[in-house]
Amino acid sequence: MSTSSSQPDFRRAAEAPPLPTRPWRFILFCLRPFSWLSLLMLLLETGQAAGSILVPYAIKALMDAVASQPSSTDILEAFRQPLLLLAGLNLAEIIFSRSSGAVLITMGPLLRQRTSRLLFAYLQNHSPRYFGNHFAGALAHRISETAMSVNHTTWSIICDFWPIAVTFSVSVTLLLGVHQGLGLFVAGWVLMYVLVSYWLATRCQPYAQDFAATRSMVNGKIVDAVTNILNAKLFARLPHERGYLDGFLDTELKSARRTFWYMERVRWFQFTAAAILKIGTIGYALQLWQAGEISVGAFAMSTGLAILVIGDARNLSRRFLEFFEYVGNVANGVETIIQSHEIIDIPDAKPLLISKGRIEFKNVCFSYEPPRLVFDQLNVVIEPGQRVGLVGFSGSGKSTFVNLILRNFEPQAGQILVDDQDINLATQESLHSQISLIPQDPSLFHRSLKENIGYGKLDADDEQIRTAAKLAHAEEFIAAIPEGYESLVGERGVKLSGGQRQRIAIARVMLKDAPILILDEATSSLDSVTEKTIQENLDRVMGRKTVIAIAHRLSTIAHLDRILVFDQGRIVEDGRHQELLDKQGFYYRLWTMQAGGFLPDEVVEVSENENQKQGGNAVLPSDAEQ
Repeated sequence: MSTSSSQPDFRRAAEAPPLPTRPWRFILFCLRPFSWLSLLMLLLETGQAAGSILVPYAIKALMDAVASQPSSTDILEAFRQPLLLLAGLNLAEIIFSRSSGAVLITMGPLLRQRTSRLLFAYLQNHSPRYFGNHFAGALAHRISETAMSVNHTTWSIICDFWPIAVTFSVSVTLLLGVHQGLGLFVAGWVLMYVLVSYWLATRCQPYAQDFAATRSMVNGKIVDAVTNILNAKLFARLPHERGYLDGFLDTELKSARRTFWYMERVRWFQFTAAAILKIGTIGYALQLWQAGEISVGAFAMSTGLAILVIGDARNLSRRFLEFFEYVGNVANGVETIIQSHEIIDIPDAKPLLISKGRIEFKNVCFSYEPPRLVFDQLNVVIEPGQRVGLVGFSGSGKSTFVNLILRNFEPQAGQILVDDQDINLATQESLHSQISLIPQDPSLFHRSLKENIGYGKLDADDEQIRTAAKLAHAEEFIAAIPEGYESLVGERGVKLSGGQRQRIAIARVMLKDAPILILDEATSSLDSVTEKTIQENLDRVMGRKTVIAIAHRLSTIAHLDRILVFDQGRIVEDGRHQELLDKQGFYYRLWTMQAGGFLPDEVVEVSENENQKQGGNAVLPSDAEQ
């Protein structure tokens, strides 16, 4: 079976399942382990449909027996075979239908589980850029809806279309056996009805797909609004959010009306066609009976078959519409999730082995959107065990520098080496397992505090988790919570304050104890006393680790071994804090223009005279550190 890898420009991570990029191939891929169960269901549904449609044939035999007017002594013998046939057909219908139901109950949850598992495994390997371009809630909804639609598509074929095909085939065969003209009339009606129903359903497919896409979009907007409900309250924007959502709900309403009105026209066709079959079959059969060409039993069977065929056919267009909607949902899910992976490991990637922690950028060129380069031939070496601060205005390249080390993005040219190993040639898992990151705005799982801290080391015992919490100054607030370490933190840690989330993130990283540590304003949400305590503990934990710290408060990195000053993607200065101040260059300007300890967003010229007028207050109280 062809998969997505058959496309020459398609990249797929080695750990990701080889999912096809076409809806039908994707459905068959998901069904592959259940091929025998699917075949068994087809056989059982065949038996159930045949048993149901053959009931009029048994009634025909009974009617013919009645019409023969047997003597009282022959009644039991005359009716025995038709009654046994009728009882057998009803029993077979029960056994086959319920056996098929048992297989469906067994197979259905497994199929949905497999589909969800495959999609989630594939989704995990997408890059940060991909997740930045999609709503998390919409992606979760897409996985769930795609898995459900794979199930519904399968059941539509096995439990709807296949039994209907059996019903139509057996009905036409029985009627042809009674009278060729009657059989051809019903066969022609069936052919016309199926073709027109399919054509109408294909015309409705764009409406159904647009409706499904609109529902998914509205779901994403609702999730986004609920996620940011506290912001809406804080800014007194609850009416605004309702109005904002109303616009999308109106779009969904218009899409729904277009779809449902088209479906209503389809139903007009269904009922009209059903009336034609019913009246035509009964009228034609009545003429044949009057002419003596068919028996009274054949007349009764023709009437019964027409009613059964109408019963199945009346829902055929609706089933086609639902079927195309399910296939459309699968197509949307496949198109959204099964995209080419931006960052993948090379086929023979080796684990990264970090013993020292030396980091080197060698002729690195990088651009988010060509042709605008962020880095052009960037060269820099961070020696093992060095503690390096990164400073510069917003957009100067600090975060990009860190993201390239984490391999959240890949350079277009050049190499990034860790202990002389090109990280692009190593596995991403081995790279991430040996680098710790404390972000400025940490995100926690909606799990217990214990689980969130223990995420840094999955096999950590309770004592190790408590030790890490103490080092991160989190033990006190955890002890004050009734559930303690078992307390759930809420979605993304919403039950905790910013400082508490940051302390949990610090504890998690301390427990991980990786040889390279990256700090992105790691203590920005903490009060000064707590920050000083944690900074001392971090210094102890750093030990001989290689540390990279992004800072906007320059006083927090003034004591580090080295400071890299970024400006427009270039490292314009490199040295220790006092050395850089003595140069009175770019770093000196940053230092003197700080307001309240933070850098402004852009350059503000501060003259030496103005600084003196401020009594030196522009220089933060880190003179003792100098």
